[in-house]
Amino acid sequence: MSVQLNHTIVAATDRDATADFLTDVLGLASAQTYGPFKVVTLANGVSLDVVQTGDDIVPQHYAFLVGDDEFDAIWGRIKNRGLTYWADPFHRHPGQINTNDGGRGLYWDGPDGHNLEILTVPYGGWPERA
Repeated sequence: MSVQLNHTIVAATDRDATADFLTDVLGLASAQTYGPFKVVTLANGVSLDVVQTGDDIVPQHYAFLVGDDEFDAIWGRIKNRGLTYWADPFHRHPGQINTNDGGRGLYWDGPDGHNLEILTVPYGGWPERA
């Protein structure tokens, strides 16, 4: 078997609110409870396992590769919620999207300051097909 990412843990001050935020904005199925985690499952089988912590949260970056239709739907939910979004990870270009690598992308903050990203083309573009 090749090496694949299975899951990553997302620290949260409010586990349920963070999981609900992610599933709502991304248009995913409701998160399932597994032990202390709320498991947000992505289409490729990777999951974000949200855990509540009393510790200070160190914001992380989570990027989601989506199709054009999903991009439009997620962008719409971001705007409907009145969330600020940026074209860049450093939040220098508010209210804009980028067109890096021939696709579209944007960033927004999730609960606890996690930097969330959607993009329609992976960094560097799609690999050449032989």
